[in-house]
Amino acid sequence: MVKEIGGYLELERFTGPMLHEGALALSSGRACLSYLIEQRGIRKIALPDYNCEVVAAACRAYGVQIRTYRIGMDLRPEELRTEEDEWLYLVNFYGQLTEEELRDTAARFPKLIVDNAHAYFAQPVPEADTLYTCRKFLGVPDGGFLYTDAPARELPADESRERMDFVLGRFERPAGEFFAAASRNNDELSIEPKRMSALTENLLRAVDYDRVRDTRTRNFRILHEALGSCNLLQLRDTAGAYAYPPMLPEGQALRRKLIGKKIFVPQLWPNVPQEQPVNSAACRLAEQIMTLPCDQR
Repeated sequence: MVKEIGGYLELERFTGPMLHEGALALSSGRACLSYLIEQRGIRKIALPDYNCEVVAAACRAYGVQIRTYRIGMDLRPEELRTEEDEWLYLVNFYGQLTEEELRDTAARFPKLIVDNAHAYFAQPVPEADTLYTCRKFLGVPDGGFLYTDAPARELPADESRERMDFVLGRFERPAGEFFAAASRNNDELSIEPKRMSALTENLLRAVDYDRVRDTRTRNFRILHEALGSCNLLQLRDTAGAYAYPPMLPEGQALRRKLIGKKIFVPQLWPNVPQEQPVNSAACRLAEQIMTLPCDQR
């Protein structure tokens, strides 16, 4: 394409460093998983029973055989094992796994994928494939990062301009006006591996990551000081936390009350109570945890 000169001006180009600058920059977290399935030749995988339905959907789209393992009330696997040629998918829920726990798991399971979607500021696990998603932490419509030594291949570039409506809209208007667009974007993000769009990368280069991390850490600590004594979860301090997750028996009712006061508290994940036994830890976690925002706004 011939470079254009003159005419109207586009969005400014930013030049700051991105967090995860050295990782493979892809179009989304689910695209990172799809890339690994393709490049690693994954045919069998063990997934947690407490998990986002998108992960299993991506695996099914590639015909990957899925086995589930149980998550306990401490947000950690109750028991880990793998079968022959099976990959282990380990989710770092709310960033609560320690670096030592992650390294120990990587030492035990060579075929390991660490999902740091809830831990954007955590270091990648050197011995494991590690993926991140951008839009849970930053004002972008898509984007993901993947640390892997899997064979590389050329990918088409994603384009994000048509997904920016809800991101730009909420900047100037109430969130409720764009909730449907945000939900639609979440549902329609493709699992097809693509390079991160130029627009998303540009926006990520404008972020003050120190401020984002420090603000999230401070807000997590404030909420923990206020709610820790009644929280059924034993939480560790988390730098740059995704959210503060108090687990309360009346979590469902409290979530509805907070939403009524325009404190938007998502349920992670509504598919779990439909898929898992009523008395399982996974079902209780999904129904009783309130994912309280502690972000940088």
